[in-house]
Amino acid sequence: MQGRLLKLAVFRPTGEGEAKTGIITSKRVGGAVIRNKVRRRLREMIRLARADFPPGSLIVVIAKSAAAGAAFEELRAEWLLLARRLSILPPLT
Repeated sequence: MQGRLLKLAVFRPTGEGEAKTGIITSKRVGGAVIRNKVRRRLREMIRLARADFPPGSLIVVIAKSAAAGAAFEELRAEWLLLARRLSILPPLT
């Protein structure tokens, strides 16, 4: 599933255990400083939501080039939207 800033993929293997995540930021996002900034923001969003991830799932987050200029709240809003669409996070009540 993809949005304007991020692409998100989820694989649900049959095994149990802790969910694993991967973050991809290619050179299209920007230079090393910008890529690391985007990576740090994505890592923090994942850390905050980690307890709600389905056990044993593999989650891949790919930053698009537009993510370089996005504020943290924009990234977070898109992450939450995509994660809820893919049933990684529980829906809002």
